[in-house]
Amino acid sequence: MNTPESFPAAAGRPQTGPQLGGRRLMSPFVQAALSGYSDRPMRKLAQRYGASYTLAEVMIDRFAQEARGTGRTAHHFDVRDDDHPVGGQLMGADPESFVPAARRLVASGFDVIDINFGCPVKSALGGCRGGYLLGRPETALEIVHRVRDTVPAAIPVTLKMRRGIDDSVESRDKFFQILDGAFAAGVAGITVHARTVEQKYRGPSRWEFLREVKQHVGDRTILGSGDLFTAEDCLAMLRFTGVDGVTIARGAIGNPWIFRQADALWRIGSVPCPPSIHEQRTAISLHRDLAEECHGPDRWLTGMRKFGFKYARLHPRFAEVRDAFGQVRTGLDWDALVERFYGDDGPGRFPQLDDVHPAESEDVAPL
Repeated sequence: MNTPESFPAAAGRPQTGPQLGGRRLMSPFVQAALSGYSDRPMRKLAQRYGASYTLAEVMIDRFAQEARGTGRTAHHFDVRDDDHPVGGQLMGADPESFVPAARRLVASGFDVIDINFGCPVKSALGGCRGGYLLGRPETALEIVHRVRDTVPAAIPVTLKMRRGIDDSVESRDKFFQILDGAFAAGVAGITVHARTVEQKYRGPSRWEFLREVKQHVGDRTILGSGDLFTAEDCLAMLRFTGVDGVTIARGAIGNPWIFRQADALWRIGSVPCPPSIHEQRTAISLHRDLAEECHGPDRWLTGMRKFGFKYARLHPRFAEVRDAFGQVRTGLDWDALVERFYGDDGPGRFPQLDDVHPAESEDVAPL
C-alpha cells in the first residue's frame, strides 16, 4: 500500500477533474452507483465531503418508464437544485425500452444518463442485463445509439463496463468493440471496472487493463473503478493507469470523508487525519435526518443500519460500536447508540478492510 508521502503535490498538476460533455468536474473523485446504497442521502453526504459528481442507484428500464414516482418510488426521481451534478443509471435488455426510460430520467432532472453494462449479479445476468451485454456487442451498441439519439444533445450519455465477461480473447475483443463503438456513437465517457463479470467482487482488479484502455482511447474520458478503499488507492490508480477520474463505490459506504481525503492528497500531497468522533456524529446525524426525509419515519432505519456497520469502522471502539449497531431495532435505539458512543469527542481511525460484521451483506453491488 502506498503511503501519503508517496504522493507529493506535483507542480502544474491540473486542479480540475474530467470532462463529461459540456461539464468539467471539479475533481477526479466520483461517487459510484451502488445498488441498495446510493440513494439521495448517501449522495448528499458524498457531495458534502468532496465528491465532484454522484450517481444514483441503478433503475431497470421498465421501472424507470412505468413507476408512478409517488409514495415509496418517489425518491428514485427526486432531483433537487442542490444535487447537481448527478447522474441517473439505467439497466435493461430491450433497446427499445431504454427510450422512454431515458426520457423519464431527463425529465426528472438528472444531468447525465449512464448505461450499465457491468452489473455481475445473478438477477441481472439472468435477465440478460448488465454485464451480460458485454457478450452481445450488437445489442449493447443498439442501446447506446437509442439513448444517445433520444437524450438532448446537452445531456451527456456515459457507460459503465467491466473488462469483459471473462479473460478470453473473444471477451476482450467484444469489450473493445463496445468501447470503440460507444465513443463513435457520441458517449461522453466510460467507467471501466477492472474485474471481469465472472469475478464479481473477488480476486485481483487488473489496473494494467485500465492503463491499456486509457492509452487506447487517448483524450476521451475514462473513469476507473475497482479496489478503491483509501485516498492512497485513488491516487495510485490515477497515477498508474492515467485514467481521468475514479469512481469510489464500496469504499465510500459509511466513509464519505474518503472524497475529502483523496482530494487533499491530490491537491496538496497529504491526507487529513481521520474524522474525530464528533465529526462522525455530525455526518451520522445528517445522514439519519436525510434518510428519514427520503424514506419516511417508518422505513429509514432498515437502510441506515447497513450504513451504521460501516460508520462504526471509523470509531476507536469499532468492534463494540459495530456490534451495537447490530442490536438497533428502533429509532430510539439508534439515538441512544449515537449518544452513548458519539457523545464524547476523541480521535477517529481509518477503516480497515477486515472490519466486517456477520450481519453485513457481502453482496454489495457497485453497479
